[in-house]
Amino acid sequence: MKFQGTDSYVATKDLMLAVNAAITLQRPLLVKGEPGTGKTMLAEEVARALGMPLLQWHIKSTTKAQHGLYEYDAVSRLRDSQLGDDRVKDIHNYIVKGVLWEAFTATRPTVLLIDEIDKADIEFPNDLLRELDRMEFHCYETRETIRAVQRPIVFITSNNEKELPDAFLRRCFFHYIRFPDTDTMRQIVHVHFPDLKKELLGAAMKVFYDVRGLPGLKKKPSTSELLDWLKLLVAEDIPLEALHSQDDQIAMPPLVGALLKNEQDTTLFEKLIDMNRRGR
Repeated sequence: MKFQGTDSYVATKDLMLAVNAAITLQRPLLVKGEPGTGKTMLAEEVARALGMPLLQWHIKSTTKAQHGLYEYDAVSRLRDSQLGDDRVKDIHNYIVKGVLWEAFTATRPTVLLIDEIDKADIEFPNDLLRELDRMEFHCYETRETIRAVQRPIVFITSNNEKELPDAFLRRCFFHYIRFPDTDTMRQIVHVHFPDLKKELLGAAMKVFYDVRGLPGLKKKPSTSELLDWLKLLVAEDIPLEALHSQDDQIAMPPLVGALLKNEQDTTLFEKLIDMNRRGR
């Protein structure tokens, strides 16, 4: 069982090696990288390539580790008992299974994605140490231990918003998705736009990497934003000449709102263009 990329996801050799190492070691794969570098999509594509179901747990600031295991709906049970409902006799009717419960009890191997773990409270990773390490947890209400029938392949993504505990990191295989170089980016673009003219792609790539290279940007444009921008360039039939600046001077690219996503970066770019013009 090896991951070798898919026709819709360009995976570098290092990334494929990391995925297969995590599978071999039976450890969660912790994936970090800039937003828009395909961390979430990696789990989706691995599931598709290996023919496994995908279970996703998207973490929010209010998410607790218990939510991934199960929740006991005591309010509904109290209400049903007041109404004389026979369902109250079986406490299992009020156990809401979480994503980990579903993954552990699945009869076939699954891919489990814990997405953006750094959004949760700092104690969240520590609260999952035992469950992810031993692949089991105890349900106190039903007095049963839920153990993994088939060990899932676990992907954990992080945008580095918070530092993760050392004890948690020790239990993971780690990989950092570096921002694609030009050759890799061309392969990614070709997957999404196989008929894109080479001249347009070359000009757009130069503008894109020039914008990314501007010092002081609050948010550098990502791969997903490049793809959105290319889609707009094609849809609006932007001429190739619009992407070429005169005398190789810095110029505002068309539809720049697809690349720069806040007013600080747009203002910085405009100031840089103005300074460049005055210096000629």
